[in-house]
Amino acid sequence: MKQRGRHRRRRRGRALRAFLSGTALALTAAATMISASQATGTADRPGDLKPLTASAETAKLRLTENRVPQASLDRLAAGMGRPVGVGAVLDGADRTLRDAIDCSASERRALPVSPAASRAYCWNTDDTEGWQPGAVTTSGDADDDGVWGSNRVILSGWSRSGGTAADRGLARVGFVNAGDLDHLTYTWALLAVPVDEGRDYRGLVSHVSGMVWYQDKLLVTADEGDRAALYVYDMNRVQRADVAGEAVGRVPGGWSANGYRFVLPAIGSYALGGDSDAPHPATVSLDRSTAPDSLVAGEWTLDDGDRDARLWRYPFSTAPGHEGLLATSAAGRVRASEAYETKVTGVRGVLSYGAEWYVTRAAGPRDEQGTLWRQDDGEDDGNKADTSEAAVCGAEETHSCWSPQTASLSYWEATGEVWTQSGRALFALPLASIDRTTG
Repeated sequence: MKQRGRHRRRRRGRALRAFLSGTALALTAAATMISASQATGTADRPGDLKPLTASAETAKLRLTENRVPQASLDRLAAGMGRPVGVGAVLDGADRTLRDAIDCSASERRALPVSPAASRAYCWNTDDTEGWQPGAVTTSGDADDDGVWGSNRVILSGWSRSGGTAADRGLARVGFVNAGDLDHLTYTWALLAVPVDEGRDYRGLVSHVSGMVWYQDKLLVTADEGDRAALYVYDMNRVQRADVAGEAVGRVPGGWSANGYRFVLPAIGSYALGGDSDAPHPATVSLDRSTAPDSLVAGEWTLDDGDRDARLWRYPFSTAPGHEGLLATSAAGRVRASEAYETKVTGVRGVLSYGAEWYVTRAAGPRDEQGTLWRQDDGEDDGNKADTSEAAVCGAEETHSCWSPQTASLSYWEATGEVWTQSGRALFALPLASIDRTTG
């Protein structure tokens, strides 16, 4: 029976790969219908990144670390019960992602034209209606072997875009059991922030547009208007909610998490500096090619904006007792180790690996697809030639070949795959295919 099951999964896997190839061809055919006025021609390259070295510019990127007092976390755990880990959450994964072959035509339009997705799934309509998709991170970020304990995991961030006024903006994370890539199951956990010295918690109100799971910590972006740039969660401190209902926090009879069984209370945050021009990190990713590993950040910009977007990185700490957190000075300050500007407009996701930077551009008001640009840092070659590249597709040779809206990119180094999501589509493709189509 086990042998027969493996054969069925292999046949289904081959069918899905063939289906995805066909989907890419169909999307390419659709791209040929883009008018010349919509096409982004090969002459519209953004060029290499421009390094930012002036102290007046890099000082704007400084963060300050703030930790929730241990006594507050202990008080919350005493009230809610002993925290659990990722494995316990995955044991409760009772929902199933649909394979690409079961996605609707409109859902598949969120996939890139070129390079084509090698894996694709769709979230269920009934529990994502009224929610906005955001960032993706994986156990490939958490540990260099790609496994957390015995589990392969994908985390998917969402924020509430509909519902009651009290629910609007609430943030949650989908815990996806990725042990069997032919059958992904998931469950939800609410993101929260402790209040009243750990006697209660409130829901995090933020569009989770950036998220990185590094070692045992999860770093999540905060929305504009919040002085916190990032919130920090401990993946070993997942709490169980024991009261069903839409309330968030302490309620008569126990604890509620907007109907979810699990809640992640923040253990700290990183605050922006006082400069009014300080860029808000809207997208983040992990770069394991640096020493030490680093958090890559970028700000979102408008499609028709006239200001270059800033991209930068913070080193992770190597100090004992500071695992999974950013490197800080004795005063708790975090400094950027590198900073650049890009001329790509409509910036959404950013990824860095080696000397290459990958920047996604959202689909413009007249575009069906977005664009993924590969840019060099411009620091280590003597020539001034423009080395920026993007895939080309369609009869008009447009650069609008990428997914319409990907908030973040996550590189699973152990498998060589980049994971992201757009709309209800969660998908992956090899980094090598991105390099090949943008070469």
